[in-house]
Order: sequence, then structure tokens, then C-alpha cells
Amino acid sequence: MMASGNANIWEDMGLTAEEYAMIEEHLGRRPNELELALFSVMWSEHCGYKYSRALLGRLPTKGSHVLQGPGENAGIVDIHDGQAIVMKIESHNHPSAVEPYAGAATGVGGILRDIFTMGARPVAGLNSLRFGRLTDSHQRHLLKGAVAGMAGYGNTVGVPMIGGEIYFDDSYSGNCLVNAMAVGFLDKGDPIAKGIAAGVGNPVMAAGTPTGRDGIEGAAFASGELTEASAERRSAIPKGYPEMGKRLIEACLEAIKSGHLVGIQDMGAAGLTSSACEMAARGEHGIELNIDLIPVREQGMTPYEIMLSETQERMLFVVKAGEEAQVEAIFEKWEVPIATIGRVTDDGLLRLKCGHKIVAEVPAEALASAPIYQPASRRPQYLEETSSFELNSIAEPDDHNHVLLRLLASPNIASKEWAFQQYDYAAGGNTLVPPGLSGAGVIGIADTNKAVAFSVDCNSRLCYLDPASGAAAAVAEAARNLVCSGARPIAVTDGLNFGNPEKPENYWQFSEAIDGIADACRMLDTPVIGGNVSFYNESKGKAIYPTPVIGMVGLINDKAHICTQSFKEVGDVIVLLGENRGELGGSEYLQVVHDLVTGCPPKLDLDLERRIQQVCLEAIEEGLVNSAHDCSEGGLAITLAECCIQGQLGAEITLDHEGLSGAALLFGESHSRIVLSLPAEYLDRLRKIATKRGAPLQTIGRVQAGSIKVAVSLKDEHTTQPQILIDLPVQELENTWRGAIAGLMES
Repeated sequence: MMASGNANIWEDMGLTAEEYAMIEEHLGRRPNELELALFSVMWSEHCGYKYSRALLGRLPTKGSHVLQGPGENAGIVDIHDGQAIVMKIESHNHPSAVEPYAGAATGVGGILRDIFTMGARPVAGLNSLRFGRLTDSHQRHLLKGAVAGMAGYGNTVGVPMIGGEIYFDDSYSGNCLVNAMAVGFLDKGDPIAKGIAAGVGNPVMAAGTPTGRDGIEGAAFASGELTEASAERRSAIPKGYPEMGKRLIEACLEAIKSGHLVGIQDMGAAGLTSSACEMAARGEHGIELNIDLIPVREQGMTPYEIMLSETQERMLFVVKAGEEAQVEAIFEKWEVPIATIGRVTDDGLLRLKCGHKIVAEVPAEALASAPIYQPASRRPQYLEETSSFELNSIAEPDDHNHVLLRLLASPNIASKEWAFQQYDYAAGGNTLVPPGLSGAGVIGIADTNKAVAFSVDCNSRLCYLDPASGAAAAVAEAARNLVCSGARPIAVTDGLNFGNPEKPENYWQFSEAIDGIADACRMLDTPVIGGNVSFYNESKGKAIYPTPVIGMVGLINDKAHICTQSFKEVGDVIVLLGENRGELGGSEYLQVVHDLVTGCPPKLDLDLERRIQQVCLEAIEEGLVNSAHDCSEGGLAITLAECCIQGQLGAEITLDHEGLSGAALLFGESHSRIVLSLPAEYLDRLRKIATKRGAPLQTIGRVQAGSIKVAVSLKDEHTTQPQILIDLPVQELENTWRGAIAGLMES
């Protein structure tokens, strides 16, 4: 085979001189241009995780529930009775920044394929979206396109979108984040499929959309900074085909259950190249493909274009020899194109042929094993200023009512119903808690009394101010949201979004966040079973806030234990689990009222967090409480307001000042706090549970009709009487909270 005429073509493909030398060593010769292209995409950060793999090993990945951890298309956890949950989260950030509809739609399609590739039927989706300020028309364009793309794909295939989060901050103005999470069920007797190639001579088949020129070099596009030049590469953004996706789900699940398949793999990033080499490497075999047999939808496509295309809704199979006809019949029934394009070999090579001519021949294991790097790491200089900021210098507001309304109108806190109303969240008929009623979405398991809850969380502002603490807090909040819904947290899938890892400050943030996630997951017994790393999220040299998104699953053994956040009955006692420490560092209050992102973020005591969650869950499972809602962005005042709005009821609250200012007490964002409401006759039993666990608990008020009143016993030299800081009709709270995002989107 001839070497490329351009001796430095590897530079144009994003490879270093050292990596080119490694490739020559693997091959024992100089690569040709096609072979070099295969290595360039597989050794990109997007496919090869070369800057992240060394640190991902710090995460806990084993546990009593774990059936499949990282390394396959998705993770699997056992929920007993022969049933299991499959879940995964992935990013589609750069594509969504360029073509928001297509980028978000293909993000949903890709994550759904990861689920059914394991043999599980997708049952729900969640999302984590981040954009710049909605006062910017371009950010509104991005949000509209991304939500429409997710809705368009998910609604077409019939998978309900049951939850998620949307945040807005200037750090995402040049590089939005679109993370999609999907979950599926494996039922009794369902086989778990694997992405392996084995059995010399077994045929390799491709099914789904014929390969086109869309998405070529998409992996390389996602492995670099988003610049004005790269943003013009719309050819790198593939289009989704949800109608084909829906048929592909049914055909693949039937084929897996038929027993005719040896292995199955989605053609995701790097398309046919990644699926073929990864299957061969996992199975310790080789794969030979005949380029001429691969179905294409455009004339004159070169081997380079065919192998690097990221056309969506395509799958690769290894089929048991002699059973090709049965597999073809299944796909023909579902009107999904399928063709035999190669065979399994015993030499460990990915061999590409055009007719009888070999056009590329590389070791599959080398292709699937990018070099591992650990760049320099350095604590960012900005932390010297933020960590020493004196929060006491912030003036106390004159009107706390006004502040509460401003916070309710903040897009980070306001109702996200503008988005989730576009989703068919009732598809499938098993959605028990739709978006907006709880911090977690809940799906029932048919023919059982069980349900599963899912949450997605990350306060990236806290991660910016302290990546380790902020990442741990994301795990804690995800678990807290599950517990408040009545679910016992069991596992995590993480979507790790950061800037350029070759910059020491960014790599330090990533390393710290990994440690924070690991610490929290160990304490809460929620191992990480899979996920995604997305680097190079920056524009004009400035990175996004570090954003380690945590997707988590929890198990509800009895549907009667499902709990939501709304107040239910006038006269119920309102209780706070946890302590008000008045921590305002990194709070929504500082951002909205004072335009500041600074200070030390709230301290997280993971042992206290675990005990608080245990008390909440035990109380819910005993049927003591009518509502549960965790305190997060906006603090205690926002938590109470949301409980009132959702329940169309008010509350009368009295708080001890505990040495705190009114703003700190109302809007501070201390962790490990949950607001419960319950009948008065159950209060003694709740106190006993809290005492047994060593968890702080205080009664702070009662549910009433009409309005929310919050009084604080300031007890200063001027007065010993409670001072009313909040007094607002619930209807005014609701109008502000519900109308904020819709009003901005219509502007």
C-alpha cells in the first residue's frame, strides 16, 4: 500500500508527531491516507477519551445492583425479580451549537440506540440543557431548536421525556450544552446484548439508513474548540431519521431475542469505523469489510467518506453463520434495510476491501485504544479572588418580597413547562410523575407494583467555585431528588462537560470534579455505571463552567410510596430536615440580585447528607408525609414557594434567625435540606426517626390557604418580635414563576 504523498497530513487530521510514530509502530510501516483517517477519528478525544481515561478509573463502578458497568454501550442495574434498568447519558454539544434542531434530535436518537443495543426497550428520556441568557435572540434560537429537536425525535419514536434541567449563564453563550439521557427496561428472560465480534467466518451485517455524506468527521469536530470556522462545518452535523429509528428499535429488539445475533453495536461517533473496530477489539477477533457491499445513498462515495460518515439510525451486527436469512426476514418485516457487508476473522485486524483490493488494514485493538495522557494541572487563579470574597459586604435588601419574585422570574428557577409541554411525556402510558411535579420523573413497571425514578442534576456555578465540592453536590442533589420522590438511589450515569483539557486550569477542574463525584457516590452507595466525557467546550478561548451532569436512578418498591413536592392539606405541619447555615456563596441570589458569581460555595457534609436522605425515605415509606421537596437553587424561600405553587396552597412560616441575615436565611443555598409536610399526628414519629439517624429537624410552620408568609425572629436590640419578611399571594408567585420563560421566549 502506498503512503500518503503529504508527509505531514497527520497534522491536518489532528494527530501529533508522537501519535503518528505510534501508528507506524503499530503497523510496522507508514499508513496510507485512509488508515491515517481511521486512527485520527478513533484517537480523537471524542472517541478515544485519551485525556480522561486515566482519571475515570477513580470512580466507583461496582455495587450489589450493578450487572454491567462502564465499557459497554450502556450500564445495567438489577432491580430484582428478574428485572433490570439500562441507562446512559451523552452529550451533543458542538452539533447543537451549530444546528440546534438536528444536533439535539440526533443526540436523542443516539442515546436511545445505546439503550436498545443492550437489548432493553427504551422507556424514558431526560435532558440537561445549558444556554446563555435568554435576553439574547441567538440563545432563544438555540433553545427553541434544541427543545424542538428533542421533542420531534422523542415524540415520533414514542419515548416519553419525563424530566431534566435547563440552566442559563453567560459561560454557555458561545458553547451551549445539550446532554441527553435515556433509560430502558430489561424484563425476565430478556437477553443482554453485547457489542462484540466473535466466531471466525460469522457474517457482519449493517442495518438501517443507507450511508450518506452527512456527519463526516463529526468526531473530530467534537474534539476541538468551537470557533467561527468550525461552526461553519454544517456537513459535520448529521440529520436524524426518527421514523427509521422507531422501526429500528423494534427490529433490533426482535433480532436480539431471536438468538441469531452474536453481537450488536450502534454506529455512533466515527460511524462504521468505531463500531467495527470496537466490536472486534472487545471480542478479540478481526473484522473484514467489503466497502462495495455497504449500502450508500449517494453516488461516488469514497472509502474515506463511507467509513467516517456518521449517518444516523445505523447498526452493525455479527450474525451466527447460516442464520442470515432469519435476521433479514426480521428487518424486512419492519421495513429496515439490511445487508451483509463482511465477515469475522481470527487475525485481530480491521481489514477494508474494495472488491479484492485491500485499501486499509490495521490492528483493531490499536485502533480502539487511543494513547492515554495526563496533562499538566493547575488551580485557576480566579479562585484566589472568589474564595476570599467577603459576603458580609453585600447589603441586605430592603424588600424581600421583591427579591423572592425576582428569583422566581429567573430562568434558572422559573417553571420549565415552556419546554416540557412540547414533549409527549405520557407516551407509553407508564409515566407516574411527569415533569414539573417533582425533582425526579417516575415510570411505573408494568404488571408490578414497582416504579423507578430518574433525576438529572448539576449546579455548575458551584462547580466553577469549587469543582470537587460542586460535583459532589450534584450527586447529592440528584440522590436527594430521588429520595423526595420516594425512591432509593442505586446508580449514576455521568455527563462530564469541560473546556480544553490541554489547558492546566481546565484539567485541574476535571480532576477535582472526578474526585468529588467519587467521594459522593461512595458515601451514598451509587456506583457510576457509565457515562460520557465532553471536552473542548469553549469559544474564543474561554471555557464553559465545569458541568459534571449527574443522571441517577432510584427504585420505588411500592407505587403507594411515590411522593411529590406540592403541599396537599391545609393544617399540615411543615418541617425542615437539615440546618439553615445561610451560605450565599455561588447562590442564585448573588447572581440575580447582585450580578456576582463569587464566594465559597456551601459546605457539603456527605455523612449528614446520607442521614437526612435516610430519614426522608423512611418517613415516606412509612406513609408519614404528604410532600417532600429538597432545597437547592434560591434556597428555602424558593423551596417553600414551589411547594405552595404546585399545591395551590399557602404557608405560614416562622424561622429563627440563627445569627443570619434575612437574605442568608431565606435565599442561602446550604446543602442537605428537605422541606416536608405532614399531618400533625405523625410529627412525633418523624422526630423519633430523625433522632435515631442523628438528623437535625425543626418545625417551621403550617400549610394554609391563599398566601405565603415568612416571619423571622431577628431578636436584635430593636425588637424581639418576629419580623415578616415575605408576605405574598400564592397566585402572584405562580404568575411570576410560570410566565417568566414563556415571556422571554415570546420577546
